[in-house]
Amino acid sequence: MSAKPIGLGVIGINPRNMGSTMTLLAGVSDLRYRLVAACARLREELEPYAKQPGGPFTTTDYRELVRRPDVDVVAVYSPDALHAEHCIAALDAGKHVICTKPMVTSLEQAKAVVAAVRRNKRTFLVGQTMRFDRQFAALRKFADDGDLGEMMAAEAFYIHDMRPVYDFTPWRLKMPQDLMYGGVTHPVDILRCFLGDVAEVHCYAAKGKLTPAYPLRNLFFLNLKFANGVIAQVKGLYDVVEPPLPMMQLALYGTRGTAVAEFTDNKPGRLQIVHDTPAPDKAQTLHFEPERDTSVYGHGATVIRYMRHFQECLDHDREPSPNVLDGARACAVAAAAWESADTGKPARVFNEF
Repeated sequence: MSAKPIGLGVIGINPRNMGSTMTLLAGVSDLRYRLVAACARLREELEPYAKQPGGPFTTTDYRELVRRPDVDVVAVYSPDALHAEHCIAALDAGKHVICTKPMVTSLEQAKAVVAAVRRNKRTFLVGQTMRFDRQFAALRKFADDGDLGEMMAAEAFYIHDMRPVYDFTPWRLKMPQDLMYGGVTHPVDILRCFLGDVAEVHCYAAKGKLTPAYPLRNLFFLNLKFANGVIAQVKGLYDVVEPPLPMMQLALYGTRGTAVAEFTDNKPGRLQIVHDTPAPDKAQTLHFEPERDTSVYGHGATVIRYMRHFQECLDHDREPSPNVLDGARACAVAAAAWESADTGKPARVFNEF
């Protein structure tokens, strides 16, 4: 394993977005990332970083950042619709890439990013935080150990009143952010983590009534059929009064047990499992205290975990999880879901990247 520092360049860094979590890495003893370059659209967003003694190179031009020889890894935290452009530029400059979810916002962009990873033989991680939240990681261990048996069905949701988020990230209204990609790919990806590729999707989509300034549909119900025959449901609701529910939930129904994992930003989480032994027993419950931090969304500890995973992959020449194909196939589900919502019919999912 190398002890060499890893030069990190961040595209889309400012104190109000997920890119700011990259500044938390410096305080983690086993991580070797060193923030050497930062890019934001506006110069004033870079001032907190430019003023630091010995701080990073700052620029409003991402092309300057990806060309720098001291940048080994580019972390892309720009608005969703810019991800493909920024990822491909970094890959073609020979950099390894971490991209926050969604990886891209169209099927054609997904194909282009996969091609760029293969063309340049670089390492690519999609920053899907749900895979690295402790509840879902613990559930992964139970599933891998066979505690749930063979999967038969599943459910997942991500429900969030986006109005407060629009206040400090107005690009989501102005661009606007496509929440089929920017929201629904969260529960889709965690289902794919357990169940593999999605073969077919049927989707209903509607526009909520709480945010007239948001022009797209932002309420989604999906039925999924996986390639292995498992069926699942996904809810993505982003223009609702925040309900008395966890923000994210995953339920797995197996031949030996049922499990439900729950997560909400900066609140306690929970994992419950009921085993069939042969009569169903009392639920086994694991509680997870919140990991409070100073990051804008409260995902700092989770980001540190996926950055640790990425560092290990670089050190040992391993493929990250989720990798570029996972990101592409999650986005392909979103593309098929939009097709279904528009036609009223089930749509096949493109998986042949």
